[in-house]
Parts: sequence; C-alpha cells; structure tokens
Amino acid sequence: MKMKKYIVSSMPEAMKKIREDLGEDAVILNTKVITKKKMFGLIKQKSFEVVAGVDEMTQPVTPKATVQPTVPAMMQDDVSQSLKKEIDDLKKLMQTVQQQTKQQDAVPEQLQPFVSYLRRQELGEELITAIRDELFVHLENEGNVTVEQFEKISGNVIRQALSHLPMGGLTFTKKQVHVIGPTGVGKTTTIAKMAARAVLQEKKKIAFITTDTYRIAAIEQLKTYAGLLQAPVEIAYTEEDYQNALTNLSHVDVVFVDTAGRNYKDGKYVEDLRELIGFTEDAESFLVLTTTAKESDMVAVIDQFVDIPVEKFIFTKVDETNSIGTIINLMLKYNKGLAYYTDGQEVPEDIEEATIDKLLHLLFKGEPI
Repeated sequence: MKMKKYIVSSMPEAMKKIREDLGEDAVILNTKVITKKKMFGLIKQKSFEVVAGVDEMTQPVTPKATVQPTVPAMMQDDVSQSLKKEIDDLKKLMQTVQQQTKQQDAVPEQLQPFVSYLRRQELGEELITAIRDELFVHLENEGNVTVEQFEKISGNVIRQALSHLPMGGLTFTKKQVHVIGPTGVGKTTTIAKMAARAVLQEKKKIAFITTDTYRIAAIEQLKTYAGLLQAPVEIAYTEEDYQNALTNLSHVDVVFVDTAGRNYKDGKYVEDLRELIGFTEDAESFLVLTTTAKESDMVAVIDQFVDIPVEKFIFTKVDETNSIGTIINLMLKYNKGLAYYTDGQEVPEDIEEATIDKLLHLLFKGEPI
C-alpha cells in the first residue's frame, strides 16, 4: 500500500489533495487535529494531519507519461499467479474433503435400495445410519442381504430404539380420557372408536363431554355416536360447566372428553384448553395427529403441548400415506409411546391398538423395495 501524510487547514482541502495524488480508491487511515499557539499563546491556530493510503494494485496509473507505475508489471503478474495458486489449492482441499465424506457415507450397491426405502419412509437419519451399519456387517459376513433379512435387521434396530416407550391403548385405570389435537385430524371419530371398544370389548359404562362448542356439526356427530352406544353427552362451555359435567357423570366408568380442534401452533389456545379442562391426575391424555401432515408441522403442534401430561400419541389416516417413519421419529424425539393408529372412517373397526410389531408391519408393507 502507498501512504502519504498531509498537513492541511481543513478536511475539504485534504480530500482534494488525496484525490489528486492517490486517486478515487484512496482511503483515509488516520486523522489528527493539530493546534499551534501564536502571539505569546493568545491565538490558537488549528490544522489537520491526515494520513491516506491506496492499494498499489488498484492505484491508477498517472496520466504523466514520464511517471513509472508504482508496482512493476512483472510484480503484478507474480501477485496474480500467487493468488491463483492459492485459489486452486483451496479448491483441491475442498474436493478432497468432499471425497472423504462421500467415502465415509458410501453405501454398497446391494444396500442402496434398502437405504432408499427407509428414506422414502421418512425415517430419521440417525436410525437409518444404525440400520445401514448393521446391514453392512451382515453383508460382510454373509455376502448377501435379502429383503427378509433387511426387514428383520431393521426391525431389530427399531425395536431396540422403541423398547423403553409405552405401547397400547386405554389402561382403564383413570376415569377421564382426554383426546386433544389440531383441526382436521379426526378426533371425534377416533373418540367414537375408542368408546365403542370400551363398551363392546371391555363392557365399560361410558359417557361423553365435548368442549368443541365452536362447531355445531361436531356436537351433533358426537351425539349420534353417543346414541348408538346409549351413552350420555354433556356440553361444556366453561370450566364450571366442565366440573358440573364430571359431577353429573360420576356414576360411569369412563368419561371421554372431546376437545375443540384449534390451531394449536398458537400457544393461546393451549392455555385456554388447560384452563377449561385442568388435566388432573385422574385422566389419561392422548394427542391425536395425522400422518398426512408434514413432520415439521406436527413438531410445531407437539411443542405447544410440552407442559400438558400427554400419555401417548394417536396417529390417524395411516391408510392415506406410505411414510410411516414420521411416527417413529416423533415417538423418539418426544419420548412418547403410541396408543392407537387408525386406518379408515368405519366405527369401531378402523382402529388398531398399537404394538411395535404392528408398527413395523406398517413400515414394511409400503411400496416395493
């Protein structure tokens, strides 16, 4: 860099001199005010010391033919070549790192269809990696991996990952059953299926409370199911209504509570629900989600319910998707078990009490590998 110092009476004067000497690309590096005293210290005279500089690579050639360039052309060529070499070396380094990453993540050709299948099922990458490693060991030892072996090995890895989570439906150890979830996931139909099984299989005396006072159709739908099961229905608009309904239904074995479907990505609605229901210890709470939703949207909903004691998930519409991996991902992410999954609209037929084996069956019955 070429630098030059100026002593001037004003900054505009400095700027003019700098442009004339160093060109428009020059920059001011330092400025200092200088004060001199004259006439026995009675008069102060102020000036400015300005240091400016310009990169010699960008400094324009002076129009005077007799002045030589600040940086010889041969030196400019050397700098350009040096910069080009550094860029080339950096590219080679990046290519080496990328190649090493590809080699580490390389999947033998025979295992590629299996790994691709798991990704199409939207299973989490951590589980896929664990399964891939087990498949690779089997391939090294046996020289081959069949579809049946792939399903067995994958199933063992997933079963081990889920082994600490509770599976299965109602325990009938608590009187209230809260079914919560966003709009459009099929809560009311799911409640009807659960209630019908409680009556037909467990011989329980049941009742319903609905807090879904926003949709008349939802209330009428629940009343229709209640009529078929010969079960009473209470409607709760307020917390007081809800407590009165519980008192009125104290004679039954199980009270199924249908909540309003709202945009539960908004925390306000979750707080409203908490204030209305209370979520006491004498209740089982299930969060209903649909497998046709994006995993990121389901995560946003679940995060809002983090302070509500949800026992297990219920997933609906598994017959409308080929991607079962999301169910497993969310169970592991939130450390929640699976109570039921539904696969149709028929009541009470289209609901299954969840087990790990049934979940694996769903995972592997998708599109051909």
